[in-house]
Amino acid sequence: MNFWEVIFGDGRCLYLWYGLQVTLVLTVFSLILGVIIGIIIALMRTSNFRPFNHFKNTKFDKLSKFNPLASLGKIYVDIIRGTPLLVQLLIMYYVVFGSYNFMPKIFVAAIAFGINAGAYIGEIIRGGIESIDNGQMEAARSLGLSSWQAMRLVILPQALKNSLPSLISEFIALLKETSIVGWIGLNDIMRGADNIRFQTATAFESLFAAALIYLALTAIFTRVATRVERKLKEDDN
Repeated sequence: MNFWEVIFGDGRCLYLWYGLQVTLVLTVFSLILGVIIGIIIALMRTSNFRPFNHFKNTKFDKLSKFNPLASLGKIYVDIIRGTPLLVQLLIMYYVVFGSYNFMPKIFVAAIAFGINAGAYIGEIIRGGIESIDNGQMEAARSLGLSSWQAMRLVILPQALKNSLPSLISEFIALLKETSIVGWIGLNDIMRGADNIRFQTATAFESLFAAALIYLALTAIFTRVATRVERKLKEDDN
């Protein structure tokens, strides 16, 4: 069979079409959750919360520098970035939600991908926050803003803008990483390609079609994100 017959014969293209919908929905949910977690982790890593500061200049001086929020954020990042995403996905599906059969697989996968992406996005945003001159925080505080208001209204928007190129790369990586959800039986693009492969006993055509779809999605996403980045730079000028 030629490429057209393999993909479009007997309506087999519907496997890829339905898989595309699952991939897009999963990516959007994971992205939203990942950004939320990432911002929280970045704020934790850059916080100045030191509950034992009153031990400063005593024999417990080291304890005065302890920041529990930053430490928890670092532990989270180290664990998530130090373990394979596939392992995290399987733990989320078979262990965390193993007894909750009513939970849709796409939500379980979105939580797993969101938690994973949150660690990487958190580090990206943290770098963006630390790239902002300390004088801007001081200027915001001198205008009467609290630390939280200064971070939310002044520092964080600039940090997100500075981090946009790296965030775009992470979003694209997230889109491609969703291709492993077939391990928990979710019918995404790759599972659709596998279904075609099983029915036609061919591999190249279905996998090539899946690769083309991913390539088109990343190209579209990159183009949109680049336009947004360019628009933001024009607004600054």
